[in-house]
Amino acid sequence: MQFAGILSRSSARCIAAASLLANHFLLSKSLRSSITPLLFSPSPLQSTISNGFRPKWGCDRAYHDGRPRGPLWRGKKLIGKEALFVILGMKRFKDENEKLDKFIKTHVLRLLKMDMVAVLTELERQGEVSLAVKMFKVIKKQVWYKPDVYLYKDLIVALARRKKMDDAMDLWQSMRQEDLFPDSQTYTEVIRGFLQYGSPADAMNIYEDMKKSPDLPEQLPFRILLKGLLPHPLLRNKVKQDFEEIFPDQRVYDPPEEIFGLR
Repeated sequence: MQFAGILSRSSARCIAAASLLANHFLLSKSLRSSITPLLFSPSPLQSTISNGFRPKWGCDRAYHDGRPRGPLWRGKKLIGKEALFVILGMKRFKDENEKLDKFIKTHVLRLLKMDMVAVLTELERQGEVSLAVKMFKVIKKQVWYKPDVYLYKDLIVALARRKKMDDAMDLWQSMRQEDLFPDSQTYTEVIRGFLQYGSPADAMNIYEDMKKSPDLPEQLPFRILLKGLLPHPLLRNKVKQDFEEIFPDQRVYDPPEEIFGLR
């Protein structure tokens, strides 16, 4: 009987140990089954990146490969590295004439045609009109240069908007010597510039030149003159008569004379 009691106690211990091992095995198995999907399934961020940069040919890429994208890059690609270097160099030496002339001889003259035009356009866009004039003079000396009214137009308009009328008229004379006529926008900006500059006589000279243009005139330069010549009734009446002859269906607003102290 004593031996049977000892045997039953040892059997109970074995059964308890086996039960503990079984419970541990089941618990570890359940933990592995719950952790595995977290370790090996793609996260929402990874799936978003993969979907966002999936190329057309079907190969998934879960990262940005560093290549520039978008319209900003497409715009910058139009200007080459050498052209960008020239723009920065000209801006650096713009207040030192000797260094600027030396830089033009050593670097600007080495540019290709498209790079020179790109430098001119970018200088105009940045408002560096004095440098743009220098660049335009360099372009005119190239063997490939042909008279182009649009090269003149952009530069003259940029100068007129900054009230650099002397430089604008120098280009205007050069343009007319090449038998080029500007468009209506160029006439408008130059006329407006002279009126703001306080020189109605020069504005009228441009107006007379506009009447010789082979292109049909537009209303805008007339209306700019009619407004700017209010303090000069004799000049304004002449422009008004021409306007009514060319545009008979249009009306000209005449403000009361006492507003401008003409009485």
